[in-house]
Amino acid sequence: MSDVPSARRPAGELEAEVLATLWSAHRPLTPQDVQAALGDGLARTTVATILARLHEKGTVERTRAGRAYAYTPTVRDPAGLAARRMHTELGREADRSTVLARFVSDLSAEDERLLRELLGDGAAGDPADTPGPATP
Repeated sequence: MSDVPSARRPAGELEAEVLATLWSAHRPLTPQDVQAALGDGLARTTVATILARLHEKGTVERTRAGRAYAYTPTVRDPAGLAARRMHTELGREADRSTVLARFVSDLSAEDERLLRELLGDGAAGDPADTPGPATP
């Protein structure tokens, strides 16, 4: 066995780098564009595979760009990505009420206060979209 550390990246790190590249571009990118932007010796096929996986997860959308696809993120930032993951996990369970109850019971006091504040603004959407506090 070798003492040389593995060159493998931690799980999800490459996906995060690809998403960060797409977020910073502000335009659709092909796998070749992403590969050039990352500039760390990744094969184009590796980048194309990561983009295809992100597309399967619904994290990016793609449109034809010649013989390739160009990719655009469907989430705006890391917070949106985390929210998407939370929705995905919640959707995997039939008993959503229990999942939510367990999630809320494990929140810190500060997170619980923040959640109550957000929910007190009335809606599942942007609090700025609601005219005022919800009535009980």
